[in-house]
Order: sequence, then structure tokens, then C-alpha cells
Amino acid sequence: MLWVKAFHIVFVASWFAGLFYLPRIFVNLAMVAPGSAAERDRLLLMARKLMRFTTLLMVPAVGLGLWLWLGVGIGAGSGWMHAKLALVLVVLGVSTLLALLGLTGIAGDVLYPMMLMMASMFFTSLYFSFHDTFDPQ
Repeated sequence: MLWVKAFHIVFVASWFAGLFYLPRIFVNLAMVAPGSAAERDRLLLMARKLMRFTTLLMVPAVGLGLWLWLGVGIGAGSGWMHAKLALVLVVLGVSTLLALLGLTGIAGDVLYPMMLMMASMFFTSLYFSFHDTFDPQ
């Protein structure tokens, strides 16, 4: 079970790293000079590749999280799990929003507070995932 937790955290951290970097690409995209088509195309290509990669990381992160929740029973019946699942739905919504908007037209300063909220959720999740692991029984 600890291996499942560890892989879940690795995939979630990698998924979030991609989500945190996408707004930076959007800011760079907004700062491109109007006549610089090559730079704009390069940034759009980077954003598309990063979005594909983070989507590939999202699938095992969600799958392992479901395994921990439904298969192992971690967090079953706790209020924290309901809050965490609600925030996971927000993160999935942000990922879907980024994909549906075609990676254009989003200002990084709009997504930045949302990303900070997701980061706080992630680190709080780390604490609640492992605080009982090292307690003596």
C-alpha cells in the first residue's frame, strides 16, 4: 500500500508541475510581439505538448487515488476526503478548461491564484496521507 501511495504522490506532483508551468507559457504567449509568428508558434507547440504530457500524468494519479480510496479504504467516511474530492474535481475542471480553450486566450494572472490553491491542497493532502503512516500502533 505504501508503494501505491508513493506512486500516487509522484504522479500528482508531476501533474501539478505541468499545470503550474502552463500559465507561465500563457504569460510568455501574451508578451509575444505582434509580428513574431515563429515565437508564437513555438510557444503554442510547447503548451500543446505540455498539456498532452500532463494529461497522461493525470490518468494514473486519479486512478491510484481511486484505488487508495475505494480499494484500500483510505479516508473512507472522513470529512477531509469529501473536501479533497471536491478540490480534485476543481483540478480536473481546470485541466479540462485548459484543454478546451485550445491553450490560447488565458491570462496567467487569472490562473495563478487557482494554482496556489491547488498547491496548498496537494501539500495538505501529503500531510493527511502520511500522518498516520509513521504513528506507532
